[in-house]
Amino acid sequence: MVDNLRRHKPDLLFFAGDQVYESASPTAAVFGEGAIDDYLYKWYLWCITYRDLTTTVPAVTIPDDHDVYHGNLWGSGGRVTPPGLEGSMAQDAGGYKMSPRFVNMVQKTQTSHLPDPADPAPAEQGIGVYFTECNVGGVSFAVIEDRKFKSAPAELLPDAMIVNGWPLNPRWNAERYADVEGATLLGDRQYTFLKRWAEDWSGGTWMKAVLSQTLWDNLATLPYSATSDAIVPFLEIPDSGVYVRGDRIVTDFDSDGWPQSGRNRALKIIRIAFALHFCGDRHLPSTLQYGTDDWGDAGYAIVSPASGNIFPRRWFPPQPGRNRENIFPEYTGEFKDGFGNKITVSAVANPHRSTAEPPRQNELVTGYSTITFRRSSREIELANWPGYAGPATGEPFPGWPVTISQADDYGRKIIGWLPEVVTEGLWNPVIRIISENNGETVYTLRISGNSFQPGVFRYGAYTIEAGDPDTGIWHKAEGIQAWSSKERQNLVFSF
Repeated sequence: MVDNLRRHKPDLLFFAGDQVYESASPTAAVFGEGAIDDYLYKWYLWCITYRDLTTTVPAVTIPDDHDVYHGNLWGSGGRVTPPGLEGSMAQDAGGYKMSPRFVNMVQKTQTSHLPDPADPAPAEQGIGVYFTECNVGGVSFAVIEDRKFKSAPAELLPDAMIVNGWPLNPRWNAERYADVEGATLLGDRQYTFLKRWAEDWSGGTWMKAVLSQTLWDNLATLPYSATSDAIVPFLEIPDSGVYVRGDRIVTDFDSDGWPQSGRNRALKIIRIAFALHFCGDRHLPSTLQYGTDDWGDAGYAIVSPASGNIFPRRWFPPQPGRNRENIFPEYTGEFKDGFGNKITVSAVANPHRSTAEPPRQNELVTGYSTITFRRSSREIELANWPGYAGPATGEPFPGWPVTISQADDYGRKIIGWLPEVVTEGLWNPVIRIISENNGETVYTLRISGNSFQPGVFRYGAYTIEAGDPDTGIWHKAEGIQAWSSKERQNLVFSF
């Protein structure tokens, strides 16, 4: 796989977490005084594996739950797990099982090469933070911590009877009852950072993306009889092309489909910047478009395959997706996940029988992702690849590549139009649209060329700003009304 990655000639590498597994070979999990040595042994093996790439290509690495020796992690702001609890009971209670020294050591080995944190104040217990921004080739990446500030669902939802992140009460409905007041996904500090990042296009930024541990939805099904994912390692792997019947869409609080309000808040912020979301963790290669108030009104996400997999999640919903083309598989199209979140699935690589060597590794759809940002056209090509395939020796999993435009990452339906903006004397300016109804930024982006007609999502008056954040030269026009027709006099700014 490393050789295949090299042949793509990447400009940036991203490792989304679970670089090590606490229970994995060649050493057994050690949670006592030897935990640091145990982790470092595994981490050095990871470094040796990827050193030929990471010594020449910039890399973003972020730890996930297994890196800090959790099966699941609800960090609850960095607090310690309640004393006297072990295993899944400790995890469900929220916080960190391992000591702050251990957690900080893991974070330093994996993130100390990143730019400084956007808000460096530590979390509880003195546990450091690393959420930040890095700009590579004009693409600005927001690096987010999915787990550290996320609430623990078991303490907020006692009626659900949550064990290891799974609600065991069969009469409890997550779509109706899970989105409770006080539950947070990213925490106020990261929402504040994302809002500032979404509106800042300095440094020659021409496109944006968010890097995080896991998907902000729960794309998973299990047999109707299953009450949790404990059955997953024992499920039969179907032949390629076989659609498994008898599954239901499930509710896993380890995913970031919960809390729904926190998930929607994050999506509505990053779509201001037309940002793609790239993550791992789910063990199910997929590409989908998020929805908040309606299907497809937010951005796209791509979930990378695992490079090694012993937990083969799958997506075989009982009903075909809505509004899909008949030539596409039944698992594509519009769905609600187990939390009621709206998703539009473009491609999924489900586990399937494989003749590629080694068979067990490849039937669990291991591999990697490639994302290509095209500056001239503002297109983004997304692809998930088997680990054994490269650009000259194979092709992506079926269903990929998926090509989208930058505009697709704000999929909300346009209701009205503002005049076409022409910037005489300034090429590739940043355009900002502000609603005069509430003073909020509708969106900000750097256009290609010197003309752009903004669409808006409700009628009313708007302020249009155009300029260059790196020189501080801006022009603006206020009180511009949205029309139903695109035909109107251009708005010309002379620089």
